[in-house]
Amino acid sequence: MKSLLIFLGIFFVSSCKAQKTLPLNTLMKDIPVNAHVKDLNNELNPYIGTYKANYQGNEITLHITKEEDRPTKRMNKNFFRDVLSIRYTVKNSSGIILQNTQNMSLNNQSYFNILSIGVNHPYGEVTFIYDGTHCGIGWGDILLRKINSNQISWEYRPDSLVIDEATCPTGTDKKVYLPVTKDLVFTKQ
Repeated sequence: MKSLLIFLGIFFVSSCKAQKTLPLNTLMKDIPVNAHVKDLNNELNPYIGTYKANYQGNEITLHITKEEDRPTKRMNKNFFRDVLSIRYTVKNSSGIILQNTQNMSLNNQSYFNILSIGVNHPYGEVTFIYDGTHCGIGWGDILLRKINSNQISWEYRPDSLVIDEATCPTGTDKKVYLPVTKDLVFTKQ
């Protein structure tokens, strides 16, 4: 019985150490497996909400929410991170929905994920990684900068917009509907 109690005590102590809490912008090299990277100073909260902008005749609506302790895998490490998640709707000038991720079941293996990876304090920006659309088309970085309490500035830098038939099946929608631009202003609704 005594050895069982000692084993349980050691297990409990080692489990507590494995679930270390770290601040939001902790460097990857400093994040141990199973750590919790937390938004301890509520740096993500000012971005939460629904925002709209018009770009090249399309209306883009961003739905930004905060997810706490989202399971994350980077550089062969599994850990948990507080993130901002963006879901979006793109409509043309006739009101027809071109793309909508609002009701999609998104996870770490699917496309269409837009998740924050950190806050850049000197510039007041949040950096996001975008998985791209079908077949990963348009994957890249998105930067949001808070202009004021009601507006954010958008910059989308895709790393790949070209996918060939070998990588993406014929008939797949290969269009990127998010605005590939810098300094597009979204207004909070």
